[in-house]
Amino acid sequence: MKTAIPDKSIRILFLFFLVIAGLYFAKPFLVPLSIAGLLAMLFLPLAKKMEKKGLSKGLSIFGCVLMLAIVVAGIFVLLGNQVAGLTEDLPKIKEEVSSSIDKLQGFLSKQAGISSEQQKAMLEKSQGGGGESGKMVAAIMGSISGLLVDMILVFVYIFLLLYLRGQIKNFVLKIVAPESRGNAAIILSKSTEVVSKYLRGLGLMIMMLWVMYGIGFSIVGVDNAIFFAILCGLLEIIPFVGNVTGTGLTIIMAVTQGGGSTMVIGILVTYAIVQFIQTYILEPLVVGAEVNINPLFTILVIVAGEQVWGVPGMVLAIPALGIFKIICDHVEQLKPYGYLIGQEKKDDEENMMSKIKGWFKK
Repeated sequence: MKTAIPDKSIRILFLFFLVIAGLYFAKPFLVPLSIAGLLAMLFLPLAKKMEKKGLSKGLSIFGCVLMLAIVVAGIFVLLGNQVAGLTEDLPKIKEEVSSSIDKLQGFLSKQAGISSEQQKAMLEKSQGGGGESGKMVAAIMGSISGLLVDMILVFVYIFLLLYLRGQIKNFVLKIVAPESRGNAAIILSKSTEVVSKYLRGLGLMIMMLWVMYGIGFSIVGVDNAIFFAILCGLLEIIPFVGNVTGTGLTIIMAVTQGGGSTMVIGILVTYAIVQFIQTYILEPLVVGAEVNINPLFTILVIVAGEQVWGVPGMVLAIPALGIFKIICDHVEQLKPYGYLIGQEKKDDEENMMSKIKGWFKK
């Protein structure tokens, strides 16, 4: 008896789930490689410029990797200095947290009838006993060591991807049909250009957010305002979720440090002003519409990225979808999908952005 051959739609659906499963289980291998690939696209124009000025290929690429290492080290040093200042406030924070816990216990005891002893027993049961602290420390140390290994791999991958870029490009062109090689070369060039411009714009916008959040938090009176400004700016690499998370952490720390409702309102006002400037001025002007994705698919791909790769998936989701859209826009059979993913521009929005850019050029 012959088995029925599944139709095309079933095969496509099966292939889709197979790809998702492969991405999920290959996360430890693919995440550092994907991050390195995007950063290699970012530094490719700079490496080419350095080579045109007479530097050897290896030396120019090493200079790019060294530049990235200096930037990363600078951010860690800056955060380390701010964390050192934050630890000085730990006794005060501990007192505030203890006071808040006592108030919460009193509230639960009065309103819910749960005594302090019962609350303590429930908390110890949920934590699984005293041995959990040792496991937690071991998990944290394991995460730190894994992060260091991944960072080293990223730097190595960046160097090798840039050094072997010609061979990789030729390989892609060789596996494409001869009549489609011109189109494939355009896709590779545009993908590199779009990702490079997007990442450069995102980096510049994050630095601007550092300044705006730093000024706003300092005016409000938040302790260690620079640390929280840097944190909120860095979390911006996670679209939608990052800025809310950073502001939420700032509010929690402000409350634990003794800040009242006035400070919380000030932080929320700062967040609202910065988000307005970011959405209507910085993103269109600095980041631009390089990755032209509509809001629905932006949210969908971020959620999917988090489900498959966690936080790295959320960071990589937008550039990856941008590259996929470029492929769709240049392959005839996939053009409807590129149209569905993309965002249509309105004439009044384009005129407004032209006016804003004109103001800055004057």
